[in-house]
Amino acid sequence: MIDVRQIWRGHPGAADAVVAAGAAVLTALVARAGAEGVYVYPQLSHGTVLLRVLPLGWTSGTQIALLPTLACAALYWRRRFPMALVLALVALSVTQPVVVPLLVALFTVARHRGTRTATWSAAAALLPVAAQPLVPSGGATGPTTAVSAVALVAGAVGWGLYVAGAHERVAHAEREAALRADQARQNAREEIAREMHDVLAHRLTLLSMHAGALEFHPTAPPERIAEAAGVVRRSAGEALEDLQGVLRVLRAPVIGDHAPPPQPTLRDTDRLIEEARAAGAEIELRQRLGELSTMDATTGRTAYRVLQEALTNHRKHAPGTVACVTLSGGIAQGLGITAANPVPPLPADRPHPPPGHGLTGMRERVQLAGGRMSHLLTPDGFHLEVWLPWTT
Repeated sequence: MIDVRQIWRGHPGAADAVVAAGAAVLTALVARAGAEGVYVYPQLSHGTVLLRVLPLGWTSGTQIALLPTLACAALYWRRRFPMALVLALVALSVTQPVVVPLLVALFTVARHRGTRTATWSAAAALLPVAAQPLVPSGGATGPTTAVSAVALVAGAVGWGLYVAGAHERVAHAEREAALRADQARQNAREEIAREMHDVLAHRLTLLSMHAGALEFHPTAPPERIAEAAGVVRRSAGEALEDLQGVLRVLRAPVIGDHAPPPQPTLRDTDRLIEEARAAGAEIELRQRLGELSTMDATTGRTAYRVLQEALTNHRKHAPGTVACVTLSGGIAQGLGITAANPVPPLPADRPHPPPGHGLTGMRERVQLAGGRMSHLLTPDGFHLEVWLPWTT
């Protein structure tokens, strides 16, 4: 289907030409009505004064035919000089039936120049109405003509202001929609980043620990080397599976009956702890939890990711120390997660691990779930506290 509005906006010159042609047709009708004594706008003189200043050879019939036509043709430039066109047409309307191009010019001023300029242009267009009592012998005047003129001027200006407001509302809505789309894309990118970090950082730190063991103990017994190599291989395969699981979740449709693949929740805590212990981490776990079946999947998933990131940070920044993890709470109290571990001094030949975005992603995830998080790093150790609402 052809969108007429798009064609109109894309070819303003052609649109102005169409407006000028339409105004010329309507002006001819207004002039014919005036010839029969029906006027919609004050015409204070029949043109005798104008004939005295025009070149020789101009007749009343010439000016009646030519001047309104020129006034309509001037609408082609109405977007460039709208206010000047209004003033010229007001002056010409004293003797000529140019009310139609005048109304178009008033509409253009209101549409493109704002309320204040539109008010001044309307006041200028109503000057002939105010001048009626001062010209008792003026041609086409009367109360009916004055009322008609006021209604037409108010309608043209009001319509222009309404269209301007409508365009502004549409533009504002489009800007808001663009901002919402940008925010949605940003949120999606942040969600992808959090998922990738939480999943891969956990697996890759396990890989790093086992690979480090192989590097620093090259003379270990062959069976120990084979065992460590097997762990590296399994961890790499599990990292790939976790990555594929994340991608399936991100690609899963949000409409319809298709459900995304299941994600780990707090019920998988024991498996997570065992994986960390198998990699050599020392973890003390205390659990004082209510019935986990009453916790919704979103809260359970958030808690699992928080705990996973805490263990990842422990392996990365405090290897060889004991991490104390406590899970407590219930429906009434909410879920509390605390993790603490000492921070050992690093050898001079070992650089500090580069800072990452784990705590930032963890805080964002907790806040999205309606919880709160705090952490404290001292020379003696690191302490993390997280609270999540126990939603059902």
